[in-house]
Amino acid sequence: MKFLPDNIYHIYNQGNNQQDIFNSKEEYIIFLWMIRKHVQTHAEIIAWCLMPNHFHILISANETGCQIVKQGGLQIEKITNGIRKLLSGYARIFNKKYNRSGSLFRQKTKAKKVAESDWVIKNNYSLQDYCSRCFNYIHQNPVEAALVKLPSEWKFSSYQDFAGLRKGTLCNKELASKYCGYNEKDFAFEANKKFSTDFLNSFLIES
Repeated sequence: MKFLPDNIYHIYNQGNNQQDIFNSKEEYIIFLWMIRKHVQTHAEIIAWCLMPNHFHILISANETGCQIVKQGGLQIEKITNGIRKLLSGYARIFNKKYNRSGSLFRQKTKAKKVAESDWVIKNNYSLQDYCSRCFNYIHQNPVEAALVKLPSEWKFSSYQDFAGLRKGTLCNKELASKYCGYNEKDFAFEANKKFSTDFLNSFLIES
């Protein structure tokens, strides 16, 4: 996918053959540190959620991140290269720890441009409606997977930061307000809404 400045993208991938990619709190923290190092330097992070066998990141691309760099014999955008470094770097750490080899993640990381969706057009939604639903869907993932009863109970997402339960600095709350309609006062209520199956299915990682 070609990234364009000031556009919102939902980035996600899962473990190869749906295997777990996180087995401990330490591994979640390492992956978050690598998001900060390799992705946040090229894009604004709006929301994120790390699950035992997959992850979601909602970003806003910026001018710098959309610049082309040379990587070996390839010409790729800085954001794309950052995501590549995130996954390959984490996979090396994970494989070394568990004395394993081979691919940890599925070959292709998905990057869906939030503005482009047949579902949005069909249902006459605005960009903010769509961003808001994606934003809340990401935070609802642990609940949908029956890992917790409430999104606030899952530590490995940006929910606690937006709810004022933690002082995380990875996400840009101003952009979350601009694109997703976020405000801390109403966030817990909005984030706990249930959405239509059609919408949820539109974001499920392909099997």
